[in-house]
Parts: sequence; C-alpha cells; structure tokens
Amino acid sequence: MGKVLGGVLLVSGTTIGAGMLALPVATGLGGFYPSLALLFTYWLFLTFTAFLMLEVALWLPPHANLITMARQTLGRWGEFLSWFVYLYLLYALLTAYLAGGGAILLDLIDTVSQYILPLWAGPLLVMGIFSLFVYKGHGPVDRINRILMGCLVIAYLIIVGVLAPHVEGALIKRSNWSAILLGSSVVATSFGFHIIIPSLVVYLDRNVASLRWAILIGSLIPLLVYIVWELIALGILPLGGKDGLISGYETGANGATLLADYLNRPSVSWIARFFSLFAIVTSFLGVSLSLNDFLADGFKIKKTRPGRILLYAMTFFPPLVIALSDPRAFLSALEYAGAFGVVLLLGLLPALMVWRGRYHLAFPSTFRVPGGKIGLLLAMVFSVTAIGIEVFLKVKG
Repeated sequence: MGKVLGGVLLVSGTTIGAGMLALPVATGLGGFYPSLALLFTYWLFLTFTAFLMLEVALWLPPHANLITMARQTLGRWGEFLSWFVYLYLLYALLTAYLAGGGAILLDLIDTVSQYILPLWAGPLLVMGIFSLFVYKGHGPVDRINRILMGCLVIAYLIIVGVLAPHVEGALIKRSNWSAILLGSSVVATSFGFHIIIPSLVVYLDRNVASLRWAILIGSLIPLLVYIVWELIALGILPLGGKDGLISGYETGANGATLLADYLNRPSVSWIARFFSLFAIVTSFLGVSLSLNDFLADGFKIKKTRPGRILLYAMTFFPPLVIALSDPRAFLSALEYAGAFGVVLLLGLLPALMVWRGRYHLAFPSTFRVPGGKIGLLLAMVFSVTAIGIEVFLKVKG
C-alpha cells in the first residue's frame, strides 16, 4: 500500500501544476457547469489513453521510454512523430512557465520595493534563478522541488479556505455553452501525466493491480482539485471589468493573479502570488529536467562540463526567445501545448500504438484496456476532433 500511495502521488504531483492557474481564465467565458463538463470529458479521455500507454509499457522491457514504445509498435515514422511532438510539447510548456513565472516575479518585486522592472526581465529572472538547479542535476532539483511542493499544498489549502466565503451562487449559475470549446486545450494540458508511466511501471514492479489503482486515484485527485479551484475562481470573478475573466483571457493572465487583483486584499494577494509561483516553478523544474535528459539521451551528449553547457542552451534558450516575444505567451503556449502536444502525443499516439500492437504485432499482454476496437476508434476520433477544433479557433482568431 505504501508503494501504491507513492504511485498515486507521482501521478497527481505530475498532473497538478501551472496549467491549473490558467483553467479559470480559459474556461471562465463558458461558466462553471460547462467547465465541469469539459474537465470530466478530458479526464475520462486522457485517463483512458493513460491506461492504453500502460498496456504498451507492459509489453516492453523495463525502462522503455515513449520513443522506444513508438518505435517498437509503429516503426520509424512513429518514432519520428514522437520525437517531434515531445519536443514541441515540452518547449511549449517551458515557454508558458517562463512567461507566467516572470510576470509573477516582476509583480512581487514591484509590491515589495516599488521598483518596476521591464517586462523582458521576468523570464530572464525565472531562468536565471531556477535553471541553475537543472544544470546541477537531479539531486538539487529533487531537494528544491520537495520544498516547493510542500509550499504549494499549503498555499492551495490556505487560498481555498480564505476565498471560499467570497463565492457567489449567481456567478456559479452563469453558463454560456457556446464558449465551452475555448478552454479545451488548456484543460487537456492539465491532465497530461502520461510521460511518467514508464517510470511508474518500474516503481511498482509491473504489478498490474497497483498500477491500475495508482493511475485511477492519481488522476482523480487532480480532477477534484481542479473542480474546487474552478468553483472558487468562477464563483468570485466577474465576466467583465479590468480584473474580469474576459480581460484575463485577452491578456493571458492567470486565475490566481486575477483573484488577488479583483479582491484587492493584501493578504489574499500575497497568498495568490506565491501559490502561482510555486505551481509554475514546480512544473518548470520537472519539465526542464525531463527535456534536458531527453536531449542528452537523444543526441548522445555526455554530461561533462561542455556537454552540460550545451544542454543548458538547448533546453532554455528556444522557449526564452518565444516568451520574450509574446506578451500573452503564458496562456497561448498552454493552449498550443494542449491541442497539438498533449492530445496528439498522449491521446492519439497511445491509441495507434495499442491498435498496432494488439491487432497486427500480437504482443503478449498481462493487461488489456477494455473497449476493444470501438474504444480505440473513439479515442482516435476524439483526438482528431480536438485538434481540428483548436486549428479552427486559431484560424478564426
């Protein structure tokens, strides 16, 4: 049971992060009940594809990563697609974290010292401070991440307790189902934990029952956390006004900052800003370390001093350039990551891998996801539809 609990925490800890901050802004134009429907739909879809990825992982030897899984089931084209989308997804996420974390740091500096730094200084500060842990390796990242995760949990509990009395029933009842699709890509990003499944298989010794419980409960916890967060944020924030949901969506702000500005209470402002910073930095550390290791393995770069410097530049400079060039980079990058990264890599690809592995390569299996061919086809159709919707929204502007 202790290891199952550890697996649950691995899944939920990987899932909950900076994407949660964007949820109220991305889904707020639709309202609470449409956002609830969207959250449940994507939880169901991505939990199903997580079990599909588990099925593939159990076909292969321990420590087989996503690229190996795609190569063994889909061949070279699958390996190339996985490479491309994996890099795209992680660079998009890092762009969002640099932009969002930078804005919060600048705001904190302004609040404490009354000194206003230029906008471009924000992403540079985030990278300059926290990328050093990634440069030094897994040990320093693990130590600082544990501290920040503890702070994140405490800040979340405080902010929910402080803000709950401000929720208004009339705002909860407001719904605009025609705007529901605006938040789909950010919601998808908020349930993307699949990349840790190969590690989870090793951690839980390939025990199928333990793995099922870890994935199911570990994905349910974020769903419940998100529902409470949406209830709080959408029950307080108005639709219009300077600190309303429409303004937040147009400027790419995060939900915690909007709440702090709208309520204009110093205590809430401090808690909200630190909560936002902890959420972004914990995600930043995990994603940047994963990308750093992925690049080292993919390009066979040894982690000597010159190699670490090269990996540092390859990891952080591309997203830094994008974050500096787009003032709405936090929300935009999460939207692109969700639609073209999470849905393609973690939605469509697992369905394709299982289809070929089951029905063409006939891999022997100790675990099979229910649903058969109909379930796999529905997952594929949902993935293609979700990507098509986001393309339409982007073209429409």
